[in-house]
Amino acid sequence: MNTNFVTLNELHQFDSLELLARQVVEGFMIGLHKSPFHGFSVEFAEHRLYNIGDSLKNVDWKVYARTDKVFVKRYEEETNLRCQLVIDCSSSMFYPENPEQPHLKPINKFRFSAAAAAAVMHLLKKQRDAVGLSLFSDEVEAHTPCKSTTIHHNLLISTLERYLEKPPTQRKTSAAKCLHEIADNIHKRSLVLIFSDMLDEGTENEALFAALQHLKYNKHEVVLFHVVDGKHEIEFEFENRPYRFIDMENGEEVRLQPNQVRGFYVEQMEKFKKNLQLKCAQYRIDFVEADINKDFTQVLLPYLSKRTKLA
Repeated sequence: MNTNFVTLNELHQFDSLELLARQVVEGFMIGLHKSPFHGFSVEFAEHRLYNIGDSLKNVDWKVYARTDKVFVKRYEEETNLRCQLVIDCSSSMFYPENPEQPHLKPINKFRFSAAAAAAVMHLLKKQRDAVGLSLFSDEVEAHTPCKSTTIHHNLLISTLERYLEKPPTQRKTSAAKCLHEIADNIHKRSLVLIFSDMLDEGTENEALFAALQHLKYNKHEVVLFHVVDGKHEIEFEFENRPYRFIDMENGEEVRLQPNQVRGFYVEQMEKFKKNLQLKCAQYRIDFVEADINKDFTQVLLPYLSKRTKLA
């Protein structure tokens, strides 16, 4: 099902993340009405019926004049859902680069994650839900609590755009440490969506899993979007010629021909992914592989499925 007006080849053409998110969501909703989710509405009421005890200052008298029914305006504390978007912004997330066409914005893992997160934010905004944003590398670089105001939404979009404009240089990942810190700072039960390649150099897998378990211990619902360039990072599809591979987080280089290591590399990556999936299943965390070579359906449908379960 093609649910996007925006193709991945067009992704680099959008200067405005807000416009991109709107286009992705519009295309997604068109496809959604042709899918088993037909009938789902992303438009939630801006008001609710007056209940005895509600403050009269929150009554919408204009609506009362039109309908003869008493409605009160809904405010942030009455939101349906709180969603914290957590995005890895370490240097490895800015793979692949695009040195042959520097005038084009590369479709890398961070740009894909930012666009997907912006699309989710657009849906949350339409649903009158509260959203927060956390960015991490070797430290938590940004953390904003959940709010549902337009000003807050614009702040989150501008934060993402700022990181898109200035890719980091050799910024390492400390996912375990940062996820623990973020878990401590999400004070109310939330839906937590994590976008990361989970390549945490120097950290034992158990420490990483303990950080994910920390989020579940705090009663959050967690979805891990494992963001990868499937063609190169999982399948290791490179031409059999000499390459110079550079570690984006520490600058180390190695020269080799892909056929020399492809079998071993693919086996190790498959083992890493299986272990990650197994641990997520053990902790009741939704694991979703998000390949940057595919469309945004792979992010928006799992979000929608989780959203409907929590409604």
